[in-house]
This record gives sequence, C-alpha cells and structure tokens, in this order.
Amino acid sequence: MADERDNWRVRVRTIRGVMGVCHLLVEPDGRGAVLLDTGLVGEQGQIRRALRRLGLEPSEVRAILLTHGHLDHVGNLAWAKAWTGAPIYAHAAEQALIDGTFPYAGVNRWCGRLERIGRALLGVGAPAKIDRAIADGDELPWWGGLRVVHLPGHTPGHCGFYSARHDVLFSGDLFASYFFKVQVPPPILNSAPELMDASLAKAQRIGARFIVPQHYDVLDGELHRRRFDRLLARRVRWRAERGQMTV
Repeated sequence: MADERDNWRVRVRTIRGVMGVCHLLVEPDGRGAVLLDTGLVGEQGQIRRALRRLGLEPSEVRAILLTHGHLDHVGNLAWAKAWTGAPIYAHAAEQALIDGTFPYAGVNRWCGRLERIGRALLGVGAPAKIDRAIADGDELPWWGGLRVVHLPGHTPGHCGFYSARHDVLFSGDLFASYFFKVQVPPPILNSAPELMDASLAKAQRIGARFIVPQHYDVLDGELHRRRFDRLLARRVRWRAERGQMTV
C-alpha cells in the first residue's frame, strides 16, 4: 500500500490550459484512462498527444469525470465525448451549467456574463448531456477506485474524487493553489457560497495525505495539502477576529 500511495504521480498526466488544468488518470494496468475535466481552450492537442505517448486509443478513455460545469472545466466536453465515445459522469445539478442555462444570481451573475463572453469569443462550451449522474459516496471503478465527494459551494453540484488506494483527493475548485496565492474561489464565481465552509471542513475530515486541485502550479499533492491546511487556519483566525462562527 505504501508503494501505491507514493507512486500515484506516475499515473497522472497534467493537461495544462490557459485557465487551469485537467488530468488524465491512467489505469493501474496501463490499459485505459479516465479524463478528469476537459479544460477550456488549448487542451485538445495535449490530450491527443498524452494518449498517444501512453499508447492508448481514444476509445480507451473509459469515462469523463467532471468536478463541475464551469466553462473552464467543460469547454472541450462535447469534443471529448465525441472523440472518445466515453460517458460523462457528473452531478445532476451541473447540467444547467454545462448547457449555459444556469440561473446565476447576485454578484454571481458576473460568472455567467464571463462564460457567455467566453463561449462567443472562443467557440467552446457546446452542450453535452450527462450520461451518469453521480452523488456523494458513489464508488467509481477507475484508477483503483474513486469515491465521489460532494463539495458544494463553488457550484451546487461541485464534486471531488477521493482515491483510498493512493490517498489522493482531487478537490476540483474547492481552492486554488499557486506559490503566489492560495485561496478559495472569489465570490463572483461561487453559486452557493453559504455551503463553502462546510465543504472545506468535509475535505479536511477526509484526511487525504495528498490533495490535487484543478488550479495549481506544480503536481505536488503533499505541498497542496499543506497549503490547504494553512488556508483553513487563516480562515478560522479571520473569522475568530470578527466574532464569526466557523464550521
């Protein structure tokens, strides 16, 4: 088990786009992979090349897993589904975001405006139907087993994926982790901000040794875990100074 946990990085291919990253998770036997999010623009060629270097055909992508339906994560979704034939797994609440019909409200309306501009200028984000709706606690068979962790706040159906085999939590957009800035998403991007603290606490309770977000500088799960813990500690201190309750 120790070897499995220490060597998980060799089974992850980072696909870096202009707004963040998506991942190819290579099956333990090397005979297939799953695509975790699809990126915004510039990722299609990288995904093709990564599969080619792995000796895999598009048809060997077993599934497309989505953390959530924001445009920078589903911009290439329709293309990926058509190219691979793989089914899309996502929380049902994300379908409206994928389709570009989500009723953004309040300051979050700016997120909708930015996505409409992105679709118009970049020609990405064609609608695609979720084939399999996922929910908290679902066990998925790929990558040695992935458990769905519902982490709402950023969006209503935002999910992470936890691998007990590798002790890795893919945390989606729960937080961003860069050497110059570690933060939760800004308010304009969060559709259910009142749920964010509970989701942060839930992720911390999992106790994963490694955390991999979808916006980061280097693929270093231990580093991101340390940054995550410091981020939560700062939030606790900030709220305590203002006499606010924390989860």
